[in-house]
Amino acid sequence: MLFNSIDFAVFLPIVFILYWFVFNKSLKLQNFLIVASSYFFYGWWDWRFLLLILFSTIVDYTIGQKLNKEENQTKRKILLWTSILVNLGFLGFFKYYNFFLENFVTVFSFFGSNIKANSLHIILPVGISFYTFQTLSYTIDVYKRKLTPTKDFIAFSSFVSFFPQLVAGPIERATHLLPQFNRKRKFEYIKAVDGLRQILWGLFKKIVIADNCAEFANQIFNNSADLNGSTLILGAIFFTFQIYGDFSGYSDIAIGTSRLFGFDLMQNFNFPYFSRDMAEFWRRWHISLSTWFRDYLYIPLGGSRGGTWMKVRNTFIIFIVSGFWHGANWTFIAWGALNTIYFLPLLLLNKNRTFIDSIAEGKNFPSLKELFSMFMTFSLVVFAWIFFRAENIHHAFEIISKIFSTQVFALPYFVNGSLAIPTIILIGIFVLIEWVGREGQFAIQTIGFKWVKPLRYIFYYAIVMAILWFGGREQEFIYFQF
Repeated sequence: MLFNSIDFAVFLPIVFILYWFVFNKSLKLQNFLIVASSYFFYGWWDWRFLLLILFSTIVDYTIGQKLNKEENQTKRKILLWTSILVNLGFLGFFKYYNFFLENFVTVFSFFGSNIKANSLHIILPVGISFYTFQTLSYTIDVYKRKLTPTKDFIAFSSFVSFFPQLVAGPIERATHLLPQFNRKRKFEYIKAVDGLRQILWGLFKKIVIADNCAEFANQIFNNSADLNGSTLILGAIFFTFQIYGDFSGYSDIAIGTSRLFGFDLMQNFNFPYFSRDMAEFWRRWHISLSTWFRDYLYIPLGGSRGGTWMKVRNTFIIFIVSGFWHGANWTFIAWGALNTIYFLPLLLLNKNRTFIDSIAEGKNFPSLKELFSMFMTFSLVVFAWIFFRAENIHHAFEIISKIFSTQVFALPYFVNGSLAIPTIILIGIFVLIEWVGREGQFAIQTIGFKWVKPLRYIFYYAIVMAILWFGGREQEFIYFQF
């Protein structure tokens, strides 16, 4: 079920009414409703994979209970690794089986041995990378005794399957989200209105920005062999705003929906395209994933505590694994490796935490130095997205070779290119609104609060009309494939 569908527009009010007006007397019944609604939400896509979520839930709940009772460290490690292997085993099979098989055959063919191996037609369960990492955080934290495991199976099932963030995050930590299922929740009008406002902005990002940018990004990347360098740059920029509007839009809708039910999820995007260097970008982009890798992989590997070699090794591992997490394609690994190259100089020169505050904080405009830094960082990000979007490594280098040629000086041109002008204008308006609201949790959180009511409602009405008027062809969220 898509957030930007009629199905969800019907589903959400029904669950909201049942949650606050029918099951509001019992915390247990509210949690049960969340589980039932979440399974219905996920099963709307493919009911067969509900068994996968249920199995993971049972395994991690059981292991959590056993970890809490077991004192023998060897047995505790066995329990932890059982959880890790079961969860990553499912993820590896569904997401990476054919990738490893094809590369295994290629390597042997290179050395003159022809191996016949048939790939499998495997359907990738939506959101498996997200809920796998979420449940892993539970068993790892219980193992480290940072969290006391819950005895309430319904509450734990709610944590694993919570429908707003089940299929594309944010990837919540058990220490943050799970306790919220064990507390009595009260309806808060201000919180709910703020949630609706964030849902509205998320829908604008997805439907108005991402889906319209996707039309042109897809056209340009799919016909890259026939287009000049300047057009390919334009295609990369369209994809840059497509993936941001798509993914951060989903996160906004997920966080806003959660607030309707009395839950607080972590911020997943913090205006990353206003970053002044790549270290700041990675503190602001997909925060729930980057902090997950930091806490559960980078720090256990030694973090930045060792010498230069350890810093370089651990940084490479983090970014390569992050790239591979996104998909079974060498393009994602190349994207991760490129971001390592971007990040390492800042880390080695101890400049990776130069920019902690918001750009031009408390000001209307950035300085020329900040503007230049922001432009250079944005350019590096756009270039890296070429690998992310390309069909394969050859396709990526084919595009890059045209960009770094005399073709880049030609005017951009592609079929129906004039239709892109309204989308470019919308991107400009979008960037302006994001800039004005960059110090909030989301762009329109506080915009208009000091305006007179009629003007504020005109602003919201304009966003609604833009969603209805400029809404492109309905498309799935990009990160569903991960």
